[in-house]
Amino acid sequence: MREVYLVDCRRTPIGVSGGSLRYTPPEKLAAAVMTKLWNAANRPHVDAVIGGNAVGTGGNLTRLGALYSELPESIPAWTLDMQCASALTAISTGYAQIAAGIHEIIIAGGMESASLQPLRTYAPNDERQGSYKTAQFSPGEIAADAMLRGAERAVQTLGATREELDELALQSHQRALANAKTNTLKDWLVSVPELASDECLRPHMRLQLLQRLPLLLGPGTHITAGNACLIHDGAAFAMLAGQEAIERYCLRPLAKIIAVAQGASDPLLSPLGVKHVSTLALQAAHLQMDDMDTIEWNEAFAIIDYLFARSYPQLVDRYNPLGGALAYGHPYGASGAIILTHLLARLHAIKGRYGLCAIAGAGGTGCAIIVERCHE
Repeated sequence: MREVYLVDCRRTPIGVSGGSLRYTPPEKLAAAVMTKLWNAANRPHVDAVIGGNAVGTGGNLTRLGALYSELPESIPAWTLDMQCASALTAISTGYAQIAAGIHEIIIAGGMESASLQPLRTYAPNDERQGSYKTAQFSPGEIAADAMLRGAERAVQTLGATREELDELALQSHQRALANAKTNTLKDWLVSVPELASDECLRPHMRLQLLQRLPLLLGPGTHITAGNACLIHDGAAFAMLAGQEAIERYCLRPLAKIIAVAQGASDPLLSPLGVKHVSTLALQAAHLQMDDMDTIEWNEAFAIIDYLFARSYPQLVDRYNPLGGALAYGHPYGASGAIILTHLLARLHAIKGRYGLCAIAGAGGTGCAIIVERCHE
């Protein structure tokens, strides 16, 4: 197995669905990041591009994005769908190809536009009739709000209260706003003509506001629009390279990937899969969560924050320290690469050694990556 390094990792600003990026196709967001990564590395030979997408217009969006970018058209590109875990899975796939000696440099990540999510129609001979925007994730459940219901089941399973969830959501906003003042992410963002900074941050968020929001699933439940993610637009990609390519092109890697993991768990409790896949990655790296200097779990729902705080109470100050998806947004197919970008930004800011990022996906899937920072 060859060693694999992260040369660079960037993301676009994240837009609110129906906001500044409402007319921008996800492949064009991807193209902006791909071009930035390639130019920042002085245009080395790239062997392949791998991208994740969950709710796009279909087809090979990664190839389309690569063609919109400045990358040569001779570079193959393909798209995978692991729902919310798509981008991190694309990166782990790139890692595997370089580690196996198949390729030397790969750009991998993901893209999403909830604003342009199409309405699809089942075929006439499909027993599932009518139109839909959300695919089926579990054999026992066909519902547009399946992810909300899964989060609610996770809340009931763990015994979290509405008050605890709202407080954790507020914490995410507070951390993100504090980070915005320090500009920790400034050099990790790729502006696009339509949007120069994150559109989702809400400086006036207060606990009282969160507490007034209605319950999305009715009386006796806990999920609201404040402790669950809204829907968003954005893209994020990383450049991965093997040791020989690092030396040939005089690249300066940010971090070495030391473990990747994919996992699966109960599809009806999909948010809880983030802990399972994190454990798999830690086992692969022969490390403990306490060894991590910073940790990113994609907080599609505040119940994920609750799960972390209950599982690792001694590490809550290392968890999503820049704020999470409840504040920044969750462009499904891009989110795994977004949290990796935040992980690397924080790891370098504090000069830490190890970092872990993990994400759960619809259907009970998940992906995790552990990195070790390279010294400047």
